[in-house]
Amino acid sequence: MEAEASAFETSEMVATFVASTPLVSESWRLCSLANATAPMGFVTEKTGDGVGYLAFSGVQTGHSILDPNWASLVPLETAGPGLFGPLVCGGEGEDYRNPVMVHAGLLELFMSMYRSDTLTNQILALKDNCKAIVITGHSLGGTTASLLALWLLCHLQSVCVTPPVLCITFGSPMLGNDSLSRAILRERWGGNFCHVVSKHDIMPRLLFAPSATLTTQMQLLLQHWHFAMSSTTTTIAAALLGDQVKAEFLGFIMASLENSSLQEAAGEEAASGLLFWPFGNYLLCSQEGAICLDNATSVVKMMHLMLMTCSLNDFTEDHLRYGEYVRRVSSQYLKQTNFLQEELNCESSYEIGLALALQSTGISSQEPVATLAKDCLKIARPLGRIPRLNCAKLAISLSKVNPYRAQIEWYKMCCDESDDQMGYYDAFKRRGSSKRGDQVNMNRHKLASFWDNIIEQLQNNQLPYDFHRRAKWVCAFQFYKLLVEPLDIAEYYRNGKHKVEGQYLKNGRPRRFQISDWWWKEFRANKEENSSRTKFASLTQDSCFWARVEEAWEWLANLQTDNDASKQEMWENINNFDGYARGLIELKEVSEDVLAKNSSYTLWTEELRKLSSALVCPAPLSH
Repeated sequence: MEAEASAFETSEMVATFVASTPLVSESWRLCSLANATAPMGFVTEKTGDGVGYLAFSGVQTGHSILDPNWASLVPLETAGPGLFGPLVCGGEGEDYRNPVMVHAGLLELFMSMYRSDTLTNQILALKDNCKAIVITGHSLGGTTASLLALWLLCHLQSVCVTPPVLCITFGSPMLGNDSLSRAILRERWGGNFCHVVSKHDIMPRLLFAPSATLTTQMQLLLQHWHFAMSSTTTTIAAALLGDQVKAEFLGFIMASLENSSLQEAAGEEAASGLLFWPFGNYLLCSQEGAICLDNATSVVKMMHLMLMTCSLNDFTEDHLRYGEYVRRVSSQYLKQTNFLQEELNCESSYEIGLALALQSTGISSQEPVATLAKDCLKIARPLGRIPRLNCAKLAISLSKVNPYRAQIEWYKMCCDESDDQMGYYDAFKRRGSSKRGDQVNMNRHKLASFWDNIIEQLQNNQLPYDFHRRAKWVCAFQFYKLLVEPLDIAEYYRNGKHKVEGQYLKNGRPRRFQISDWWWKEFRANKEENSSRTKFASLTQDSCFWARVEEAWEWLANLQTDNDASKQEMWENINNFDGYARGLIELKEVSEDVLAKNSSYTLWTEELRKLSSALVCPAPLSH
């Protein structure tokens, strides 16, 4: 089933929704209840209007976020096969060199609860009996809530009728890397997450700093928070956190955030300086109100700027004040009507909106950071109609690059009809210096640039949420891949890159082709299978076929040089490929150029036949 898009497309809509409903206040009430009565556990409740809540306690002592064994990032797929399938589709939708990663300790904390039948039974019962589901959590419980919400969203993709899912966290630490943020954007699940963060709470900013430098201080602070959540008793840990310790602690966090800002100012990606990256919507609260942002870069900047006004006492105690902030959220818009008239000396309604948003962060217009905060809020403006306009512009651009594709199609036809009978792939790989070959190579680069630009826009949320599911674009991307990837493979081996970087399939395949695989697989999932072909395909349906042929040639060469121990594996690889290729030919899933008299594949089969008759094969070939 195709995933339904989130009902919320901008942070402004999320803010309006949560401010006008009791969802945030009810979520915090249940989080407070879980903190006091269910340490290391959760509570559930179904309200009279049919909304089901599941709230995780912030008191989690079983797996510390600071334990050196759990402080690293690990691939999300280590949670188990299929558990987070749409997010960890491997090399198909995400760059396999930048996998979706999450904090090891926080993932283990979730898994320790997930393995219990109690949690899965409760959440599935809510799914069956409620009109909507709200998963919430405070502190470390917030990350468990986020992971459960992600699991449920993945699970519901295969269910026909599903209730809306909303995850609301309070003072939750960061969970994963920028690849996780991109994957959630890709699935259009950002609107399902609302992270409430107070102005000076250190917990959401904690993982921006290297954990090894903060272990001792954080252990005392966590101990203080856990006792405070479950009782009103003053703790010894709080007394041990003197001003000097607090200052060092705050300094580490600020230094990491400032370093990220400097990297971005130098033109680097902001995420490059941080292991962890925000996802979803962030409701940033102060005593003056709240603002909601969904731009990850702006979220990090505002968390930095708001913390710059922090006192030593605020950053330890703000983590426990969410009850106060929640009470202010619903009155946010009413409070704005009392904005001082002299502060509304702006040239436009947009400037007035910026001034209101700045006041809501608790940053005075007179403070040194006010200008930086205003610039950050400008960047965070919702895209509005921009995705649709970008899509229209791309349609025009597609018509302009189609002639490049047509020239490559004409080149393929000429190669297939040539007297040298090498076929499309080998003719390009062995080409000499010619105007026609150079033109095709230039067209190959232009088309690659076009599709890379589309991928970048989609990942930056600058195209409609369902762009990668629209038949026009999926089919155009698939045709481009089948036509052009053989040329990319030919160029890779022509230039000897396989000798330096390794085989194309493992180390050289461009990311755009991996994403095209994923688009096409998802597009075909709900389509009926076509009937058997009666003639050979115009383009080989495995765009990586020639890369497999190149590997098969290497296996043949290795048979004559490697020791006997490795020859068995070589023969197995050869037999597997031979069977695979014959299957494609039988189904007519290959273009006629594969069977050309002097193609690499035809020559490979002849060489294999000679070698088979000269050597004793451990596993007889089936011809």
